[in-house]
Amino acid sequence: MLQEFALVNQSLMKPLRQQNRQVISYVPRVEPAPPDHALKVEGFRDVWLLRGKYVAFVLIGEHFRRSPTFTVPESAQRWAMQIRQDEEVEE
Repeated sequence: MLQEFALVNQSLMKPLRQQNRQVISYVPRVEPAPPDHALKVEGFRDVWLLRGKYVAFVLIGEHFRRSPTFTVPESAQRWAMQIRQDEEVEE
């Protein structure tokens, strides 16, 4: 009788991941310039403080790419360096 409780009905279990759901990746926003209310963070080349979070802005061509928000400035700067490397932007 104890063995019945040990078995799990597989049809009642949810799949770990929805197989048909598209994987969403972050696409950097394109902006003309960092906003006026953003504050430049000292000691970092591309990092700005925006609404209490750290955001990187990298100039690609004639527009800036904006990173997702980060809680530490080092992460935003790493994102900016990766974008520069991926886009082969000159320093």
